[in-house]
Amino acid sequence: MNKKILIIGSPGAGKSVLAKRLHDKLGIELIHLDQYYWKPNWIKPESDQWERTIQDLLKKVSFIMDGNYRSTLHLRLPIANTIIFLDPSRFTCFYRIIKRRLTKNREDDISGCEERISWDLVRWVLWRYPQVARKDILQKLKNLKTSNPDKTVVILQAKKEVDVFLQSFFKIQEMNQYYELRRNNN
Repeated sequence: MNKKILIIGSPGAGKSVLAKRLHDKLGIELIHLDQYYWKPNWIKPESDQWERTIQDLLKKVSFIMDGNYRSTLHLRLPIANTIIFLDPSRFTCFYRIIKRRLTKNREDDISGCEERISWDLVRWVLWRYPQVARKDILQKLKNLKTSNPDKTVVILQAKKEVDVFLQSFFKIQEMNQYYELRRNNN
């Protein structure tokens, strides 16, 4: 089984929650990029060190990898066979970030980094991400799909869409397992 699933989107989009749900069902290794990127007290790695880390992670046979990190999309998109872009509204993302901060409930707990909300994060989620990063990601996904039609690219905006996608995805997985068993028994 060679599944390489990327989940990308704004902070607060629900990447880690979706990744965990997929991991729980599929049993594929879960890689929360935030846990590899951030050092204690929110210290960023050097860019060349970060790229080496990504390259090492991409060598795994199968994975579910969540995290945006546009600077490494050029490495990750060609390797993945399924890319899920979570694209809820900026206000939904901002609400989820506040909720996560207040409840201190983060799916991808980052060791040594206390959950916080900075003005930089607020500006990023409410203005910069929708105006710059989102457009860039959509263009990259469009180009990827054009040049690699065999890749699965899914864009989900609402929680209900995520739920419907998961139900369909899991049903397809069950059908594939069934047919694989039948093929092996014949």
